[in-house]
Amino acid sequence: MHDAALAAMTFSHLPPVRLSCIRSLVVPAYTGPCLHPDCKEPSCEGNRLSITSESPLLMHIQLPHHKNARKWGKAVIEFDVPSDLAQLLHTYLGAPRKALLEHHLLIGDTCPYVFMDMHGRGFVAAAVLTLYWQKWLVSRGGVPMNPSMCRQVFVDERQSNSATAGPSNQGAAMVMGHSVKQWDKWYDMQYHPRLAQNAVDGMQSWRAAMLQSHPPAAPDLTLSSALHCGHVLVSDSEESRYQSCCSDSDIDIDLD
Repeated sequence: MHDAALAAMTFSHLPPVRLSCIRSLVVPAYTGPCLHPDCKEPSCEGNRLSITSESPLLMHIQLPHHKNARKWGKAVIEFDVPSDLAQLLHTYLGAPRKALLEHHLLIGDTCPYVFMDMHGRGFVAAAVLTLYWQKWLVSRGGVPMNPSMCRQVFVDERQSNSATAGPSNQGAAMVMGHSVKQWDKWYDMQYHPRLAQNAVDGMQSWRAAMLQSHPPAAPDLTLSSALHCGHVLVSDSEESRYQSCCSDSDIDIDLD
């Protein structure tokens, strides 16, 4: 249940949230100070999963600590959790998580974080969570894919010409902790080839439209009979002088 909830948080119900945010997410029951090591805000509650209503079940995530927090003027990433994911998380936070804590931790110890490592402790770094995630994926028959590749898969689909209906790019990028411009730079592997191909494809409709609105002028073709032969000359205008071909008899061939 722990791993299913972690997988759903990583890439399923939400745009791929950064692992640094997922690993620092504290449980609703935690009432202590912010656990972020660099936080100096006395009223900060940290990256938190909260329950706003039990019936109907409503859960909320707030992420004051994310990679671009300083760049965004300390803007908080926050959103309501989709109902299916909320139900999964709520179920996991009950008996399954309690069983994990009893199995891993010594009497008197506790873990304030939603997700924990093999020893029942919070993941000390995103790299540790990455290794755990990869090991879990391989155990389920998958390939040892880095979680950041989920971000590439997601961005590639959202930016493609065949993208299905879904979240706005700007909103999804915000949940992921960056911007659409960063999508283009770091995650969209088809950015340059797609723009180039779109430009070439667009040129064809542009060319057809230009030819329709500005058709080329037809040349004034006038036929005239030559004076000294049976050849027919074409003049560009009626006012042009016609030059006749020389007849065979007029040609003086020097055989010496």
